[in-house]
Amino acid sequence: MRTSPRRAVALAGVAVTVLAGLAACGNNNSGGGAGSAAPANTKVGILLPDTSTSPRWVSADPNELNKQCIAFKLTCYIDNANGSATTQQAQAQALINAGVGVLLLTNLDPGSGKAIESLAQQHNVVTIDYDRLTSGGNAAYYVSYDNVKVGEDQGTALTQCAQVKGKSTVNYVEIDGAATDNNATLFAQGYNSVLSKQAGWKKLADQSGNWDAATAQTVFTTMLGQHHDINAVMVANDTMAQSVINVLKAQGLSGKVAVSGQDATAGGLDNVMAGTQCFTIYKPVAGEADVAIKLSSQILAGQKPAAPATVKDPVSGREVPSYLAAPTVITKANVAQPVTDGYVTYAAVCPTASLAKLCTANGLKAGQ
Repeated sequence: MRTSPRRAVALAGVAVTVLAGLAACGNNNSGGGAGSAAPANTKVGILLPDTSTSPRWVSADPNELNKQCIAFKLTCYIDNANGSATTQQAQAQALINAGVGVLLLTNLDPGSGKAIESLAQQHNVVTIDYDRLTSGGNAAYYVSYDNVKVGEDQGTALTQCAQVKGKSTVNYVEIDGAATDNNATLFAQGYNSVLSKQAGWKKLADQSGNWDAATAQTVFTTMLGQHHDINAVMVANDTMAQSVINVLKAQGLSGKVAVSGQDATAGGLDNVMAGTQCFTIYKPVAGEADVAIKLSSQILAGQKPAAPATVKDPVSGREVPSYLAAPTVITKANVAQPVTDGYVTYAAVCPTASLAKLCTANGLKAGQ
């Protein structure tokens, strides 16, 4: 089953037609943003992966993408594949049939992503890899964060956690992201490059978490059963970190073991404030969405922007023109930043009286 935002926004008195199975934003007016030439085609298709691995795919990205599509006077169709590669491929076909000129893709796996990009190329649709690189694909651009840097920041931050800082011996385990996600490979490359060089740090086990909370819980339960002396857990994102924290709580170890995270989710920020999670990594969605929609507008206007960086495709060896934003480590010291920025709402982070009290103690205020 697929879900899509069902919002249609009309600008300057021009109505937007919501195509069957698609969600429209923006309008059909010509123009690609301030100072740009009027593109012949203003349609952009956006394919997001799922609704379970991170809240960003449910609200943060769709909201910001919609906002930018309106600003650049583009007609954008946003679909979420709900974790099904087959669904995502059908959505891609529907978007191409709808006449999009640019397709933003967050793939579910390299194989299905490559098939989508090949289909788009056959119909002269320009593809942009959004957040995840499609290994072996043919995307014209890649818009993401510097994911090796994300991993390096995770590794460095973990070594600074109160539970392990200054210890001569640290036993740790890793729960990585999905093996099919090139980002997960880059995250692991980054944090392994840091942790492998730490004197006294010993990795006891690691396993792919498949970006799945239930799998992470099962995996970590087994790890903790086999290794009773774990001091730190390198977890690739907040959703899986919550599962790790749940297991630690059940064993009376919550807050005693350093736990990492990523995505600055409401739950992750709550855990950081509570001291059960040492940090999370904040990647403001604007760093990707704003760049991707502006780039789409330029492409539709016939431009060929020169990207500031390249990323090597691990399969083809092709240097993919890339736009890479810088991440921010969030600890108790700056936990209010994602709320202040509007990335996540105060209501989501502080929904109960007890959490509201914790939020107040950490500098979060209603109305931020």
